[in-house]
Amino acid sequence: MQLPQSLRELFWNPTALGALPGLVLSLALAAVLGLILGEVYARFGRSLSNRRVFGRNFLLLTVTTTLIITIVKSSLALSLGLVGALSIVRFRAAIKEPEELAFLFLAIGVGLGLGAGQALVTLVALGVILSLVVLRSLVRRAPEPPNLYVTVTSPAPGKVTPGQILETLTALGGRGMLKRFDETPELLEASFLVDFSDVSQFEKFAQRLRERSPGAKVSCVDDRGLEA
Repeated sequence: MQLPQSLRELFWNPTALGALPGLVLSLALAAVLGLILGEVYARFGRSLSNRRVFGRNFLLLTVTTTLIITIVKSSLALSLGLVGALSIVRFRAAIKEPEELAFLFLAIGVGLGLGAGQALVTLVALGVILSLVVLRSLVRRAPEPPNLYVTVTSPAPGKVTPGQILETLTALGGRGMLKRFDETPELLEASFLVDFSDVSQFEKFAQRLRERSPGAKVSCVDDRGLEA
């Protein structure tokens, strides 16, 4: 008899059952807003990393924050327990650019607002913030940015210079901009923002660099991606 009674108290708590419809609605709204936030970040963000992949995290982050705040908002003990639990969590994922951190805070803010029962305020605030993001992007619309962040590492002897790298890029009809340059007697490392129209163009670029310097290493991080 004791076990069924405990189960009834666990799953059929009148207070919890009464709050369940509101929780489901808040989680559904959080999911929708997380998807919208991720789409806006992918289309109007300026980070060099793959924004569409990074933006997929916003849905889970927003929904999880909503759930946590909904659970702890009515209990001081649970709030203190949450602080203790979070104090032992070590988040070691590198945030490469301030824009990524700003959107993460925005996703958490949406979850906080919905979990606290401030849906209208959250919707209005998010609408204003995203409108500012889109407006900034439209007002400062520049030519289509480069689609790859390329790093060339060339050991001695036979190191290629940044000028030779840009010359090779221009010969293939591409364009680029030097972003970082490090050189020692043994090694040269240069990073460029470059623009290639397709994968074959990038392959030819890597091949010609290796013809100039057989030990050269070419690596890249995609921003807008490459088509075949």
